[in-house]
Amino acid sequence: MRVYLDNAATTPIAKEVVEAMLPVLENGFGNPSSTHFFGRQTKALIETSRRTVAKLLNCQASEIIFTSGGTEADNMALFSSVQLMGVKHIITTAIEHHAVGHTAEAIEKAGHAKVSYVKIDEKGHVDLTDLERLLQTGEKTLVSLMHANNEIATLIPIKKISEICRKHNALFHSDTVQTMGHYAFDLADLDIDFITCAAHKFHGPKGIGFLYVNKNVKVEALIHGGAQERGFRGGTENVYGIVGLAKAMELAYEDVAAHQAHVQTLKTYMIEQLKASFDTISFHGETDPERSLYTVLNVCFPKTDKAGMLLFTLDLKGVAVSGGSACSSGAAKGSHVLEGINADMTRPNARFSFSRYTTKEEIDYALEQVKIVFDKTLA
Repeated sequence: MRVYLDNAATTPIAKEVVEAMLPVLENGFGNPSSTHFFGRQTKALIETSRRTVAKLLNCQASEIIFTSGGTEADNMALFSSVQLMGVKHIITTAIEHHAVGHTAEAIEKAGHAKVSYVKIDEKGHVDLTDLERLLQTGEKTLVSLMHANNEIATLIPIKKISEICRKHNALFHSDTVQTMGHYAFDLADLDIDFITCAAHKFHGPKGIGFLYVNKNVKVEALIHGGAQERGFRGGTENVYGIVGLAKAMELAYEDVAAHQAHVQTLKTYMIEQLKASFDTISFHGETDPERSLYTVLNVCFPKTDKAGMLLFTLDLKGVAVSGGSACSSGAAKGSHVLEGINADMTRPNARFSFSRYTTKEEIDYALEQVKIVFDKTLA
């Protein structure tokens, strides 16, 4: 049996999404910038998809810019804030995804803005008092805080932070790559400047995402070339990817509450079973359902001198999990997120992440293999 529990890295593409993309792959070959029938046909698919996304998020279609994914969208938000909006101060945390963290570092290194890191606690919660303190510099500021951490699942109080930003006339960007398609967003109610999306995190295709840009702020092209995406992104559009993204969002939004209930039940069950099986088990980040991303569980296992073999051994037994962000899997350094919350780095950890397709039988198999690993391999 093979069990996939690394959905925070990527999700399997939904059958319905493939079915929606196939006709475009087979027949929708026209360049959307062409004025003839074939071009108009594919251009219409893009704009229909844009309207679909906008309707689901309760925003204007003109506020959606399609990108190659979350990393490009994050880069576009940060660079545009500095280059067009006069931002001289970026506030973020030490546990952001590298798409934000490394981008902020590059901006600071180039001398365009300074970067401040708001305090977080041992579970990754943002210190709102410290955020208020950092916002009192009087400089034009961008606050960039991810909605839910991709490694430890901790959610920020996004609406409260939006209110704090507005109080201090700061721009607010949130990396919502892990939560898009898993929570309902009402952008007419949530006062935010930028949010990001990568379709492959909710059973859509890879290589496609979007940046939501509040109509009251400005962005400029990160990728220069043609006038595609109303001049905000050069390059021929990924038409079948855009169609797949819109279909994946439709599927995700058909019954967000039911998907959440199903996955949260599995996560809670896994927590209970792990606690019953290990005396010294703990969990990195937040596990309270009200304050935690329901698709992610980061487990801190008992100390062992063979900790490095955990993920490899589970893979041999057919259980796919990760030790952190897939974007950093080739790096020798440990997780910057776990370091950022001062986690015990001497104990093995594994990130289990679930999707709406995950079953209780798969969780039971994974739990069985974890117990075998510790009883026979790592003991």
